[in-house]
Parts: sequence; C-alpha cells; structure tokens
Amino acid sequence: MTNEAIVAALEEIALLLEYLGDNPFRCRAYRAAADTISGLGEEIASARRSGRDPLAGLPGIGTDLADKIGTLADAGRLPILDELRSRVPPVAVALVRVPGLGPKKARVIVEALGVGSLEETARACREGRVAALKGFGDKTQAALLRSLSFALDPDTKRMLWRDADAIAARVCSWLEQCPDVVRTAAVGSVRRGRETVGNVDLLASGEAPAAILDRFLSWPEVTTLVDRGATTAHVRGPRDIEIRLTVVADDAFAAASITRTGSAEHVGELSERARQRGFELATDGIHAVGTDALRPCPAAHDEAAIYALCGLPWIPPELREGPGTVARAEALGVPRLVTVGDIRGDLHMHTTASDGEATLVEMARGAIARGLEYIAITDHGPRVAMARGLGPERLLAQWEEIDALNASLRDADPSATVILKGVEVDMLEQGGLDLPDDVLARADWVVASLHYGQQQSRDRITARIIEAIGNPWVSVIGHPTGRLINRRPAYDVDIEAVIAAAARTGTFLEINANPWRLDLDDRHAAAARDAGVGLVVSTDAHAVSGLDNLRCGILQARRAGCAAGDVVNTLSLRDLRTRMRRP
Repeated sequence: MTNEAIVAALEEIALLLEYLGDNPFRCRAYRAAADTISGLGEEIASARRSGRDPLAGLPGIGTDLADKIGTLADAGRLPILDELRSRVPPVAVALVRVPGLGPKKARVIVEALGVGSLEETARACREGRVAALKGFGDKTQAALLRSLSFALDPDTKRMLWRDADAIAARVCSWLEQCPDVVRTAAVGSVRRGRETVGNVDLLASGEAPAAILDRFLSWPEVTTLVDRGATTAHVRGPRDIEIRLTVVADDAFAAASITRTGSAEHVGELSERARQRGFELATDGIHAVGTDALRPCPAAHDEAAIYALCGLPWIPPELREGPGTVARAEALGVPRLVTVGDIRGDLHMHTTASDGEATLVEMARGAIARGLEYIAITDHGPRVAMARGLGPERLLAQWEEIDALNASLRDADPSATVILKGVEVDMLEQGGLDLPDDVLARADWVVASLHYGQQQSRDRITARIIEAIGNPWVSVIGHPTGRLINRRPAYDVDIEAVIAAAARTGTFLEINANPWRLDLDDRHAAAARDAGVGLVVSTDAHAVSGLDNLRCGILQARRAGCAAGDVVNTLSLRDLRTRMRRP
C-alpha cells in the first residue's frame, strides 16, 4: 500500500470517527499522522519489507497508531476502517466534506431525511425539507444548496497538482529502471502546473516502445488497462486517475514534450509560427514542409531550439496556458520566473502552541535543514479558539521563547536562521482584529486572515479586509480569498478593491502554498503584481513536512508570471525590513 493510500485511509478514519461523535483528540491524532506521512520521503511498505521501521521517532505517532499504519502498509486494509465503514453510509462521507456542513449536521440530514446521495440532498434543499429540520432554517438551507452546487461541479473531482505530480514522479522512476528508456517526463497539465489535474500525462523516449509500454503496464499501482497501442497506453492508477504514456524516438523527445505539454491553444499558435518558417511541429519531431521537402531540419534536441526556430524565446510550461501566449512572449519577452531556490524566508507557519504539529524548535530545525535564512512563527490569535489561538499573555511568552532561541542560534553560528516573532491575527466579523495594536506593534511580522463570517456580504467582507490592510502593523493579508480547492469556494470579495488598497498602503498579499489553497490564484497574483503589490509565497505549514509545500506556491507564482523581484521573501531579511511598512 502506498503512502498516499495510507494517508487517504487515515483521513477517512478521522472523518468517520468525527461523524460518529468520537473523541476529537482521537480524530486529530489520525489527521496529524496523515499529515506526517504525507511528508515522508520513502514508502512505508517498501521500508518495512527491507526490515526497517520508517515510523520510529516520528512526532505524533505512538505505538498503537504505528501498529495500525504498519497493518495498512502490509495488508492494504485495517479492521477499524472496515468497521467504521459498516456503520456510516457512504453519502455521509460525501456530506461531511461539503463546505460549511460538518459532521453533526450531516448526520442529522442523513438520519432524518434518508438521503442517499448529494443529488438527493440538493433536491431536499430545493423542496424545503432541510430547512424544516431542527437547527437548520432557510438561511442554512440556502447556504447548503450553494455548497452542494460547488461540490457537484465536475471540476471538484480533479486531483490536486501536488498529488498528481507525486504519481507522475513514481511512474517516471519506475520507467527509468527499464534499460530501453532514454528519457522520461511529466507533460500535460502536470507540467504546466495547473492547480488541479484531470489526467496524468507522461512521455518517454527509446527505440523499443513495446518494451517500454510493458514496463509501464507492470507498474504495481496500475488498477485497470484502458487502452494500448503501438506507442501509447492508458491505464487507471491510484484514486482511479487515468495515466497516459506516449513513447517516441529520442530525437523527437523535444518536439513531443511541447505538443504533449500543451495547452492546445499554445501548441496551435506555435505550430502556426513553425509553418510560417517552413517547418511542421509534430509529436514525432520537426519536419520541413513546402516545395523544398528535402531541406534538412535543424537539430532540435531541446525545446529552446524549437522555440528559437520559431523566432521566439523559450516559454516556460507555466506560461503556456490558454490563447495569446506566443504573442505575449514576442511582444513582452519572457521573464526569468521565480524559483524555489530564490526564496530566502518562509513567513507563515504554525507550532503546537496553536494548531501545529511540531514545536517551535522543531519548526526552526526544519527551516535550517532547508537552508532558509529567516522564518516567521505565526500561530493563531485568540479568535480561532478551536485552534487554541494565543491571547496576549501566551503570545508574549512565545515571543520570549523566540528571543531566547535566536540568541542560542546566534551563539552557535552568527549567520544562523533568524526566527521572526509573528502572529496570524483574525479579522473579526464586526470589524477590527483579535489582538490590540499595542501587542501587534511588538511583532516582527503580522499576517491578517479572515476565517469566520465567510458568508457575509461582498461589501462587508471587502470592508473587513481593507480595514486590516489599513492597520499599520499588518504586514500581509493571508490567503486573501479563503478558498479551499475542491472543498470550499472563495468568499465573495471585491479582490480588485483589495489589490488597490494594498497598493496604496504597501501591504503585501500572500500566495498561500498549501496545495488546498494556492490563494491568491494565478490571475489575482498577476493583477497584484501589475499593481505594484509585493507578493509573499508562504507555506502556512502546520508540520515540518509542510515546509516542502513551498514549491506548490512557487509554481502558482510562476503561472502568474512572477519574477523573483515580485516576491518579497526572495529578499534578504535586511532588505525585507526596509521594504516593510512600519510606523
């Protein structure tokens, strides 16, 4: 059983326990274990087969839970999960995942109305039967119907980019063990860095396509063969996602990587440029066309050579989305897009002081191991009581710990990672922030976020965010639209007004790298950049492994066309402090 499947099983156990009203700490333990395993660099099942225990010493995973995970890895099933599934109808699992519903209300709907699907629940809403239930009413029913419409949208069934990328990496690693394979690559929407992915498209080169396809079909995670041809094969793999492999000769690899990466509009525009210059771009390579068919084609062993043949600079895959990509590159050039290596600090993360799973010291060690020059510890303020948010007294005590830890780090190494004293304050429903200005004035870094009152009117939500932007101690607005991909739509906010306000005050806006958020999205991030607003790519990590989600946020920034200079945490700490607005 793969780590991904183990994570899914643990998350399902937590959800089912929550639905049945089990101890919330027990639910949280399963979710924490799932988060920890999602960040492991090795497969648990493989490690156990070689006699090693990869769970030993992992934070938050005790003996009992480690035994259960080991059973999952070895046997592919777990008695407690089978038992829970027998007690909870499948529709309940789907309902609990509907934005804004939760396990208690989902259980009321299932038991009182006997619904068997999300579609039946939506019908019950339209017929007014949900509003008649105790604890619901017309407003709750209307909000539920909106959330159901979102949940029933086919796009919400697409896989997160992070998960699809992990599958692509595993398949490519499997293929590369075949001696007939020369090169492999993920193409399609995975390579373009789309937030969600419908299919995983792969490319391989070699002179023995049959042998390469045989290797592909023998991948242990293949569940179903959809189709096989002479040079292509389609299968279904983890979470029933379709995986498609195309095999080409190695001298056609560059051309195929362009045509198979897409988007369709980009490939069409580039193909037209090639035809204008007497060449044809195809999956099997570059061909001369026209009257002089014997004219040799120039070497095209990489994509840059093909773009040059078309009179263009190389266009990164993230900038190949939709129409007009070729014309933009020709007119404006192609920026050097920001990379993970450009990032010098991570400015949004949580510890066990609030809802994180690692201590202050553990998060600092994780940052040091990743070569970060500075981080900000930004545990929640008091409004987020369910996350044990910090009031002034606890927050100031944490900042004293940070001062002591910084001193200790400097004593060992004068150039050590610097830990900034931060906090994630909440924008209150009635206005204002959940911590007073005299406390915020003592912080190095303040993230202001909106977690509650997300059903308020567009004007009210926009006013709350703009008010926070106007607070002189607020450094950045966290996850500015509040969306959770496939789980919850963005709240209704005038994002153009938010960007304009941030541009006036010099307040930064966040690209939250959590793969469920990626908020701002690429369009809004590009609009903010064009308005002169500094962007911050932050992980919002709740565990050490969450620090590795930085690459998801960087990919989003690249899709927005951001260079390093557009992202303020590529700056040194000294330059960042100069750039920050402080009274």
